[in-house]
Amino acid sequence: MAGAEAFHAEGDRRGGGGVRTALAGLTTRGRSFLAAGVAAAICAYVLGQGDLLRVGLLLAVLPVVCAAVLYRTRYRVAGNRRLSPARVPAGSEARVHLRMDNVSRLPTGLLMLQDRVPYVLGPRPRFVLDRVEPGGRREVSYRVRSDLRGRYPLGPLQLRLSDPFGMCELTRSFSTYDTLTVTPRVEPLPPVRLSGEAKGYGDGRQRSLALAGEDDVIPRGYRYGDDLRRVHWRSTARYGELMVRREEQPQRARCTVLLDTRAVAYEGAGPDSAFEWAVSGAASVLVHMLERGFSVRLLTDTGASVPGEGSDGFAGATQESADAAGLMMDTLAVVDHSDEAGLSRAYDVLRGGNEGLLVAFLGDLDEEQAAVLARMRQRSGGALAFLLDSGTWLREPAGVPGPSDRGGERLRMLREAGWTALAVPRGASLDGLWRQADRERSGLAAASGGEGP
Repeated sequence: MAGAEAFHAEGDRRGGGGVRTALAGLTTRGRSFLAAGVAAAICAYVLGQGDLLRVGLLLAVLPVVCAAVLYRTRYRVAGNRRLSPARVPAGSEARVHLRMDNVSRLPTGLLMLQDRVPYVLGPRPRFVLDRVEPGGRREVSYRVRSDLRGRYPLGPLQLRLSDPFGMCELTRSFSTYDTLTVTPRVEPLPPVRLSGEAKGYGDGRQRSLALAGEDDVIPRGYRYGDDLRRVHWRSTARYGELMVRREEQPQRARCTVLLDTRAVAYEGAGPDSAFEWAVSGAASVLVHMLERGFSVRLLTDTGASVPGEGSDGFAGATQESADAAGLMMDTLAVVDHSDEAGLSRAYDVLRGGNEGLLVAFLGDLDEEQAAVLARMRQRSGGALAFLLDSGTWLREPAGVPGPSDRGGERLRMLREAGWTALAVPRGASLDGLWRQADRERSGLAAASGGEGP
């Protein structure tokens, strides 16, 4: 649950133009009474009818008096909004709880409560609140739902005040709003071990650098604060400077998820588009790898990653893993198409030789980008690619495999480079593709005499 900030509003006068503001709040009934009163007064003057003049004045004065009284009424109302939850997957509902407190010594009149929400979340909620006694409280709630991921503002809250005769309505707006984050859908994945991951990785357990003996130690230069007991005298004599043994550094299985966001790589839009499937797939793999204890990193074609992410990504199987998943989901909730023409920036990030599993969700590829991906394979312990041919998604019915000719050629190039590459038909389940990737990778490992799952 996310607690919303409490805010206050006052229904007294605010600045100049009080008369104009009050008269602008006249309802259709109030304007009709005012017009009828003025017309009756004019007719009474022309015809010389005193009784008609008194009736006209009564009709004209009543809405004006109601507007003035309503405008000058002083009261204080406090409101609170609470989202439950503040972060939901696409297609799921969140409930918004509103609470109104009358903190003044006077009772309120009839109140109409209205919260402003984006159109994609549904109709604008409206509630009618009867008289609220001094110190009283009213609580209402409504539900919001979106099939499109994103960050949506809720608020500000508005109060519409009305007099007992319905002659005038005035609107008072609160100042604060809350944000609902709609994240991509996450599909549970089976806990398979994709063979071909870097040796020493893949089980999600911490491992240390092997130190078999003195001759196997890789020393480094002395740094201020290093323990002198770690001085490696043989290397010191060899290099002519003080050298120390490296500490055993625990290493964690690592996984990089590459999301292709290039606008030129996807066609179509909406929750059933190829791009949205890729975003949802990336989210599913990130969450799955975190749960398995991997250090995960999200990378896009622009070379950008999640704010606050370390050089090795976010560590899984820790107390902070839930927060890490939340940060990545927040990033994927607002990720959009980029203007990049290729994947060279992502390749530059991977050039450091960071071992581990590389999982890529790719749109349409040309020959040049397929060559860049082939070079990426050399920077990872294992590589798995899901290729979404946007043209196929637009042409073929859901669930029918069969990439286009160009898509098939790109799959062949990636497989020859060592990728486990799969074509993604429209409406495919990531769970099934994940199992298929495991089977294909296991078959390749068995054929080459490699280590099985």
